[in-house]
Amino acid sequence: MSAVLAIEIRLLDDRLSGWGFPRWGSAAAAGLDLHACLDAPLALAPQGPPALIPAGFSLAIGDPGWCGLVFPRSGLGHREGLVLGNGTGVIDADYEGPLMISAWNRNPGGTDLRIEPGDRIAQLVFTRVARPALTLRDASDAVPPSGEAGARGTGGFGSTGRR
Repeated sequence: MSAVLAIEIRLLDDRLSGWGFPRWGSAAAAGLDLHACLDAPLALAPQGPPALIPAGFSLAIGDPGWCGLVFPRSGLGHREGLVLGNGTGVIDADYEGPLMISAWNRNPGGTDLRIEPGDRIAQLVFTRVARPALTLRDASDAVPPSGEAGARGTGGFGSTGRR
């Protein structure tokens, strides 16, 4: 059985309750749906600048063994091109400010991507954080930590091939 993490949420936008927040899309969904807390519809131009959209709440994770990760919603990204301007948002355990979603229309052409107030545009996943003990090594030391000479790392991206 996994440990239960207690997280405090502060609603900053009263409309969230009416939109059903907080909720997961299904009983087995990993991501908590994040709504666009906009006052008016927003049009994102194809390949235009990203927009910061308020999620309408703040949270306090508190436990440094956990963090939150903000991801785009799969269908919106695939079908409509809505992705996060920063790839993945990281919510540290000690951050308690308002959550913002960096939204970007990745489509190279076509029409604007329209986001309405209340649209579910992203998802928040909570995950554990590993903080390993790091050992600094001299850059001239070519022997990998395993002690085996000729270890990977010299060939660069794609050096192991495709098959």
